[in-house]
Amino acid sequence: MKVAVLGTGIMGAPMARNLAAAGHEVRAWNRSREKAEPLASDGVAVCEQPADAVEGAEVVVTMLADGGAVEGVMGDLAARLPDGAVWAQTSTVGLTATERLVALARDARVPIVDAPVLGTRAPAEQGALIVLAAGEPGAREACAPVFEAIGARTVALGDEPGAATRMKLVLNAWLLALIEGLGESVALAEGLGVDPAAFLEIIDGGPLGPPYAKMKGTMMIERSYEPSFTLSLAAKDAGLALDAAEGAGLELPALRAIRAQLERAVAQGHGDDDMAAAVEASRPR
Repeated sequence: MKVAVLGTGIMGAPMARNLAAAGHEVRAWNRSREKAEPLASDGVAVCEQPADAVEGAEVVVTMLADGGAVEGVMGDLAARLPDGAVWAQTSTVGLTATERLVALARDARVPIVDAPVLGTRAPAEQGALIVLAAGEPGAREACAPVFEAIGARTVALGDEPGAATRMKLVLNAWLLALIEGLGESVALAEGLGVDPAAFLEIIDGGPLGPPYAKMKGTMMIERSYEPSFTLSLAAKDAGLALDAAEGAGLELPALRAIRAQLERAVAQGHGDDDMAAAVEASRPR
């Protein structure tokens, strides 16, 4: 297939590589072109403008930081997509932005699949993301080869775009609670003179210790924060989940406190670090 990838950051770049490796003809665009340039050695055509990337595309993948970025790129572009092209919106943008993007696609008469992905840098590089997909059956079918190339599993969540984003917000709320709880446990162990590595060993492999805890907990202990998903994006995702909760008439005090802790760590200068740096908000300054 001919696939356009708009946005080649931590997630978008490996997605583009895996699409090319699967035999698809891939054109990519990124606002900072230098971040996209390495993709040329993987058989991806790097384009100067988004319009160049989508020329002749059968599927257009957006993987950008937030709803404003997606809307800024697709605002004028959606109406100029090739006939029959399908828009696979894989960014995590929240409910309000998703509603605007769905309306944009509808006005442009472009089929859209709401398809946020679950996973960070390593699963993206391995083509092992979980794709949450909601949209008309024909549009989802058209995107299936793309989802197979970037993910290990696609979860169909119905015909209504927006359903996948709602599920992604639920999953993010759970993940952020795990990260913050893990960070506070590591900080408590350090503060009490307990070996935090021993804490990880005790929970590892049992019902209290998902593999994610060992991976992120080790990063926290070693203060090694090479980003697979940045702390600033995690804070953004917490805000999106809180906005959705407010719209549903819910009060989620734990998630509100988690966002405050994430934002505190961002303010300490860790915004571009991995979200494991959330632990720094709990450590003494």
